[in-house]
Amino acid sequence: MKNYADAVAFLGQWGRFQQMVFFLLCASIMPNGFGAFTLVFVNDIPTHHCLIPDVNLSRDWRSAIIPVQVVNGKQERSKCSRYRLDVVRNLSAQGFIPGKDVNLTDLEQEKCVDGWNYSTAIYQSTIVSEFDLVCSEQWKQPFTSTVFFLGVLCGCFFSGQLADRFGRKPVLFATITVQTVFTFIQVFSSSWIMYTILLYINGLGQMSNFVAALVLGAETFTGNVRVLYSSMGTMLGFSAGYMILPLLAYFLRDWKSLQLALSVPCLVYIPFWWFIPESPRWLLSQGRVEEAEAIVKKAAKLNKVQAPPVIFEDYSVNKTKTKENYNVLDLMRISSIRITTLILCFVSFTMITGYYCLSFNTSQLHTDPYISCFISAAVEVPAYISSWLALRYVPRRLSVIATCLLGAVSLFFIQMVPQSLSNLSLALEMAGKYFITTGASMMFTYTAELYPTVLRNTATGLCTTVSRMGSCITPFLLDMGTYFKPLPYITMGTLSVASAFATLFLPESFGRPLPETIEHMSQRRRIKCPCVTRKEVPVPVAFLDS
Repeated sequence: MKNYADAVAFLGQWGRFQQMVFFLLCASIMPNGFGAFTLVFVNDIPTHHCLIPDVNLSRDWRSAIIPVQVVNGKQERSKCSRYRLDVVRNLSAQGFIPGKDVNLTDLEQEKCVDGWNYSTAIYQSTIVSEFDLVCSEQWKQPFTSTVFFLGVLCGCFFSGQLADRFGRKPVLFATITVQTVFTFIQVFSSSWIMYTILLYINGLGQMSNFVAALVLGAETFTGNVRVLYSSMGTMLGFSAGYMILPLLAYFLRDWKSLQLALSVPCLVYIPFWWFIPESPRWLLSQGRVEEAEAIVKKAAKLNKVQAPPVIFEDYSVNKTKTKENYNVLDLMRISSIRITTLILCFVSFTMITGYYCLSFNTSQLHTDPYISCFISAAVEVPAYISSWLALRYVPRRLSVIATCLLGAVSLFFIQMVPQSLSNLSLALEMAGKYFITTGASMMFTYTAELYPTVLRNTATGLCTTVSRMGSCITPFLLDMGTYFKPLPYITMGTLSVASAFATLFLPESFGRPLPETIEHMSQRRRIKCPCVTRKEVPVPVAFLDS
């Protein structure tokens, strides 16, 4: 059977059709960039202390009513307590001077029964100040991020299977709609519970949109354009959205205004439905040959080339066959596919865990969170360009192994830098993020290249789901640094070394056409472990007919 790339070779690789679909898909990914990190600003904790009601207090007592505590060697005003208001008011009425006539340490303290006063130096408001997620309620602040990433995890898992069953295009636009609508509705949240429920649903469409767009483009484009899109195109679209976020947040410091600014403009994606086609590869896998040919003939018209009367002649023989619906269990039924899937899940988990740990930890780069976020986003641009160059000229296994090992070396060296050389530590941390971001970008392409059309979106969704577990544990991994500062870096470095070793046993996909059937995938060779002898299991007939 003639493969898809050969069948559509007459189109060329970079005509008007490919250019239009390329840039529209990249634009559709931009909301994922700012959506993934919106909580950096919306969920941040402003400086705060107990609210002092407007009662008759002297100036001295009004400034002294908040206790002073020593935190990390620095004196700070208490965030969760104050001296008892009735006692302070009585002492103020009698003319006593705090610290002179009264020893403040002897005064009884109380909780912030009247609420809190939040600083507006950086933010006008966040959900923390809106719903008072501080002190006894502070556990809700990190839990909010966890709820979002749980939504992302579930969305990635189910959207992949839905896209393999119902098509790439419907799932792409459904997830864009979910993300846009629920980002908008969150503005009207009247409670933290309502906000987190809407945030979870928002998360369902977050990375699902990215995965659907990635697979749709990877199946539509051929040759070097496919590599360009899968690596640099999609990721630069993500990075552009990431860099837009701090710019908008700087000018819109109220969380509701920021979410409105991130949701309402997404209405521009509605006309995209009539310009972005369904994946011809997916249509062929479903036996819908006429629809696939109609899309390719329309592309030929846009590219001003002549299409042959019958484009997918070899596929027409099989179009009347009953097509099975595949699911995630099919990734585990054949030994070779099962091993590939498990390794890809582990490597993807490592990459995303390191990516989010280093991304959220870069808040220490600068006291200004807007600058910190922009620097963290800007570092990704050269990483994505490097990823594209590596995917174009270097075998996949070698590229992934190199980025894992170089990232691990950077992370291991951080613990050896003396505290007096803080800039060197930051440089090594940014180098670690550069290599891990490069590797994470390549993994999306590598995964899509290894699986056949009938399982590609399911496999990509599963690997993305497992990798999102890494984003869920990020807060806990970073918290390990409070007990032993280098521990997060040692953990990430060790996982990177283990991933480099595991990658040795993956098949190579560099310079090879995308597999169309499960039989094609099973025929790809991998490095076999010399210590283990496996009995070859034939591929079931049901799979060969796919």
